[in-house]
Amino acid sequence: MSPLLRRPAGQVGKVHHITPENANWGYVGFDLYRLSAGARVEEATGGQEVILVLVEGKAEVTAAGQAFGEIGDRMNVFEKTPPHSVYVPNDSHWQALATTDCTLAVCGAPGKGGHQARHIAPSDVVALTRGKGSNTRQIHNIAMVDQDFADSLLVTEVFTPDGNWSSYPPHRHDEDDYPNMTYLEETYYHRLNPSQGYGIQRVFTEDGSLDETIAVHDHDVVLVPKGHHPCGVPYGYEMYYLNVMAGPMRQWIVKNHEDHAWIIERDS
Repeated sequence: MSPLLRRPAGQVGKVHHITPENANWGYVGFDLYRLSAGARVEEATGGQEVILVLVEGKAEVTAAGQAFGEIGDRMNVFEKTPPHSVYVPNDSHWQALATTDCTLAVCGAPGKGGHQARHIAPSDVVALTRGKGSNTRQIHNIAMVDQDFADSLLVTEVFTPDGNWSSYPPHRHDEDDYPNMTYLEETYYHRLNPSQGYGIQRVFTEDGSLDETIAVHDHDVVLVPKGHHPCGVPYGYEMYYLNVMAGPMRQWIVKNHEDHAWIIERDS
């Protein structure tokens, strides 16, 4: 199995626990809880800010001493409506009580104390369509660069129709070379519809020092420490993924693979 692939540890409770230490990088953390109705979880943020994403289901959420009540209305991720999320600053505490079965993603990166806890409502999410033809996908920007309520985190989710490619043409963001490129580590949390499906993700560098082609299944996570990272899904299955990115600068500046950049030039 690829060292970049993380399979879920069971079907209930905390099924993913990715830290900068066990990912062997410096910024991004990602946990995933699959909770039954009535289950409660709580954590201290420590030095990380986090964004709690209600991928599916409903929960009562309290963060940094603020009670946000019951949030969430997307009961199945493939309803494709924008999610409810909560931003939690570093050096604070959060808790969630599942009021229905729910899937809760905990997206983390270093915090600087620059922002207050807040509910990110579906109306705050920037929805757009990217690409053309079999490169088309639907984007929900939960906390990207122009949404200035986080210190380090960049969080977005993507729906890729059956038979389509995503994160394509291949691009990378693995050099701290602002304004030409920014260094961003990234996780991909994948879902498939129907759930028995699979997708393909390739993570590769142009010099060949990293070249992994990974079959991803429902609830798998792929780590992208560097390189290009396109993914695709076969006909008959839809793919969802939740991206968490962070690095030394909260900017998203990428470089397309030189061999494939012509695709964007043709479609522009």
